[in-house]
Amino acid sequence: MRKMRILAATLLALAAAPLGHALAEPVKNVVIVHGALADGSSWRKVFDLLTTKGFTVTVVQPPMTSLGDDVAATKRILDLQDGPSVLVGHSYGGMIVTEAGTSENVAGLVYVAAFQPDAGETLLDLAARKPAATKGIAATDDGYLYLDPEIFAADFAADVPEVEARFMAHSQVFPAKSAFETKITAPAWKGKKSWALIATEDRAIHPDLMRTMAKRAGSDTVEVKASHAVFLSQPAAVAELIEKAATALSD
Repeated sequence: MRKMRILAATLLALAAAPLGHALAEPVKNVVIVHGALADGSSWRKVFDLLTTKGFTVTVVQPPMTSLGDDVAATKRILDLQDGPSVLVGHSYGGMIVTEAGTSENVAGLVYVAAFQPDAGETLLDLAARKPAATKGIAATDDGYLYLDPEIFAADFAADVPEVEARFMAHSQVFPAKSAFETKITAPAWKGKKSWALIATEDRAIHPDLMRTMAKRAGSDTVEVKASHAVFLSQPAAVAELIEKAATALSD
């Protein structure tokens, strides 16, 4: 009888206890959101490195038609995950994950050469504070943005093999300018742990802007000597940071 009472008390205590570290579910899902101009296939090297480590990795292909559409596309993928996820964003993808990261099954965020906006900020607001080195962004007549193919390699992927950079220049994903003008409403990094990778040779986002945003968000930060396409030129460094985040969130 005494053993039964002890068992019942233990079960009641477990039921009443908050979900602490002892009951934390390991983070084995990684959801990656690519930025503007390069699509999800360019993340293949990072995908392979992480899947080899046992992670389930999914790359979102946002339509780039509006921030709302891109956030919805990301949440659609998050809803399919079994268990908590690390949500990763590159470049404009940082805007997307900041908004989509409020989803309950997002354990934490990783920003890779990305924007980390606060509430009420737009990508254009942030970019204007510390303008990037590139001057090659242009707009189509119907309001979509692209990077001049003639300077794409130098300003986006300077440390990527020339043949690959040339292909990227001619297979760009054009984002709607309106997506860059849309304000963030609820930044996920205010309530969740975040990490940031600063590409020190980045010409698409000013490195000092990335440092400022990461400091404001309280992100654990690493710096890598790489271009904006750091996920291609330094995939091991990117995968290492994502794995570090997942491990920390699982402790």
